Amino acid sequence: MTDSPADATPYEVLGVAATADDEELRRAYRRAARETHPDLGGDAVRFRRVQIAWERVGTPAARRAYDSGSRPTSAPSGSSAWRPGSGRDEYAPPTARRDSRPRARSHGHPGGRSREVFLAAEREWVGLGDPIEDPYDPGLIRSAPRYIRRLLGEALAEEATASIVADMGIGVTVWHDLDAGAEGKLDHVVLMPSGLWALESIDWGGPVTIDHGEIVGETLEPGERPVKELVRAARAVQKQTRVRFTGRLLVVPDSAVDHDVQVVGPQRKPTALVVRRSALGQVLNGVWSPEGAVDVFEIRDRLQQTVRFI
Repeated sequence: MTDSPADATPYEVLGVAATADDEELRRAYRRAARETHPDLGGDAVRFRRVQIAWERVGTPAARRAYDSGSRPTSAPSGSSAWRPGSGRDEYAPPTARRDSRPRARSHGHPGGRSREVFLAAEREWVGLGDPIEDPYDPGLIRSAPRYIRRLLGEALAEEATASIVADMGIGVTVWHDLDAGAEGKLDHVVLMPSGLWALESIDWGGPVTIDHGEIVGETLEPGERPVKELVRAARAVQKQTRVRFTGRLLVVPDSAVDHDVQVVGPQRKPTALVVRRSALGQVLNGVWSPEGAVDVFEIRDRLQQTVRFI
């Protein structure tokens, strides 16, 4: 588990409802520990997740803190994923940057549509007409169904990518939330000397792998095909703007995959690259670019005249 809202909650890891009493929770932990213990034929990664879940809700005090959305003052033992937070600020939209460093040219609202969808789903779940004092209250978010938490996770993922690209300097131009017609939207288009890149930022709240040219994992929705969806959205924007993308990138949390960059499709002409968030700057700076430069000024002008936002 990490601190993404898309992750399974401790209750989901242990296989009980959040309303379970302490005894039921204890029985669920013992059962999960037996089933996942490596010495009994279980999986070490799953066993560790069970231990972290228990540390977060296994005592009345820890459970009250978790349910209220607060954080412990120290990390659970052995948990490198746990990092101190600051309440609602970790989920709320980012505030305007005040530093004077040169930044990328940015157009559109990163994560904007995903936040709108999240807020609408959250209101429907709470009850239409019922007031929500703070939609980003950590306690409220942790009690929400996972599909709602994942919507927020997608917005945070898009905003994290936007922050990385913004820090790459004035030689970069980025467009966010592009209208892809019937294919929905394309999260980001990044233009820089290394090329023109189509990006999707996503967080499934769990590890994923590549199988037969597609992303697979336990936490994906049935029928979800991220690579195919990225290709279709990129093609729709390409047709609309009459530009050609250098490459297509799926940007994922570092914890989702085992390698910084993974190729989907043929090595010489990949369908897409799956890129750890921490390695995104490397890829965009040309490490994986095909030979040849792009005319940044011509492409920027064409996109400015033709691109549509959702």
